[in-house]
Amino acid sequence: MKGLKFTDYIFLFSLISIWAILLINIILAIGGYIYYLKSLSFKDEKLNEYPFVSILVPAHNEGKVIGKTVESLLSLDYPRDKMELIVINDNSSDNSKDILQSIKDRYGRYNFTIINTDNITGGKGKSNALNIGYQKAKGDFIAIYDADNTPEKTALRYLVQTIVRDESLGAVIGKFRTRNKHKNILTKFINIETLSFQWIAQAGRKQLLGLCTIPGTNFILRRTTIEKLGGWDTKAIAEDTEISFRIYKMGQRITYVPQSVTWEQEPETINVWLKQRTRWVKGNIYVLVKYIKNLFKGKQNIVLFDILYFFSVYFLFLTSVVLSDIIFVLGIFKIIEINVPFNFFVIWILSYVLFILQVSITLSMEKGEGGLENIFLAAIMYFSYSQMWLVVAIKGMIGYFSDAIHKREAKWYKTERF
Repeated sequence: MKGLKFTDYIFLFSLISIWAILLINIILAIGGYIYYLKSLSFKDEKLNEYPFVSILVPAHNEGKVIGKTVESLLSLDYPRDKMELIVINDNSSDNSKDILQSIKDRYGRYNFTIINTDNITGGKGKSNALNIGYQKAKGDFIAIYDADNTPEKTALRYLVQTIVRDESLGAVIGKFRTRNKHKNILTKFINIETLSFQWIAQAGRKQLLGLCTIPGTNFILRRTTIEKLGGWDTKAIAEDTEISFRIYKMGQRITYVPQSVTWEQEPETINVWLKQRTRWVKGNIYVLVKYIKNLFKGKQNIVLFDILYFFSVYFLFLTSVVLSDIIFVLGIFKIIEINVPFNFFVIWILSYVLFILQVSITLSMEKGEGGLENIFLAAIMYFSYSQMWLVVAIKGMIGYFSDAIHKREAKWYKTERF
C-alpha cells in the first residue's frame, strides 16, 4: 500500500464501504428468501371470534384517490359488526369532504365516521391526524391505511389473525405493492426498490434478527400499545420508524406478514419523488438523533442494527457509490491514475454484479417480477436511481439541520397524487 495517493485512499474507502453494505444486503436477501420459503406454508386459519378493529385513514387533499380507498376498505373481508372506518379529513381544501360524504350516504349501513379538521385542530401532519383518529376509535386494535391504498380483501384479516394469536406482538405489518408501476420508468424503479426493501430489510431482518419496522400503511397495533406510548410523536415526520423504536423499547415485538397486501400509488414525477424521499430522510435523521442519545439504555438495544443499517444505506453507501463512480470514470479517461495494488476494474464490476444479484433475489420472490426486464432495469438503477438518492440524502440533511438551527418545526409534505 506504499505510495498511495489521496484519491487512492478515497477509492479504497468507497469500495470497502460498498462491498460491506452489499454483503450485508446479500445476507439479508438470503434471510429474506428463507422467510419467503417459510411463508409459502402460510395457512388462512380463521378465528372463532374476531375482535373489534378501528381502521384509521389520515387524509389531506386526497380527493383524487380517497374514494377508491374508502370503498376498498369498506369491502374488506372482515365481519362488518367488528369493524369501523374512521377517515380523518385533515384540513383539506379540495373536494375530499364532499366525496367522503357522498360515500357515507351510499354506505349508510356501514360503521363509517368522517372527522373533518380545520387549520386549528388539524393541518399539522400525519401523526397529529392519527392521534385525533385513535382517540375517537372504539376498537381493541387500530389498523392504519394511507389515503391512496387499495388493500386486498384479506389484508386486514391476515393482520388481525396474526396479532391476536401472539400476545408478545405490539404490531403486525403487511406488504405494500406499487399500483401504478407501469406508468413510467420512475414508477418501475420504485416498484423494484419497494419490493427489494421489503424482502431484504423487512423479511431479511425478521428472519435473521427478529426485527422489522412499521411502514406507513397496512399495519395493525394493539390499542393498549398505542395508549402506553401516548400516541404518535407529532414532531416525527417519519412516524412509522419512530413508533417502531418505541414499541421495541417497551419490550414488544413486530412481525411481518407478506400475505397481507395493499396496493398504493407511488410518485410519477421526479419532483414529487424528491420531495417525498427528502421527507423520509429528514424524518429518519430525527429518529436517529432522538434515539442515539439513549442507545444502550432500556430494551431498545435491538434497534442498534437498524440505526447503523439505515445510516449506512442512506449516507455511507450512496456517498461511496458516487465517489467510486467518479474516480472510476476519471481513471478510464486517464484524468487520474489509480495506484491500488489490484485490478480495481474487476473489483468495481464485481460490486456492480453483486448489486444486481441482491435485487434479482428479491424479485424472484414476487410472481411476475423476476423477468429479464426488471433485471435489466435493476442494472440501470445502479447508475441512475441509486445516484438520485445522494441528492435526497443531502437535501434531507440540510433541511433537518436547517430546521434544527432555526428552531423550526419540521414541515409535513403530503405526496402529490395523480
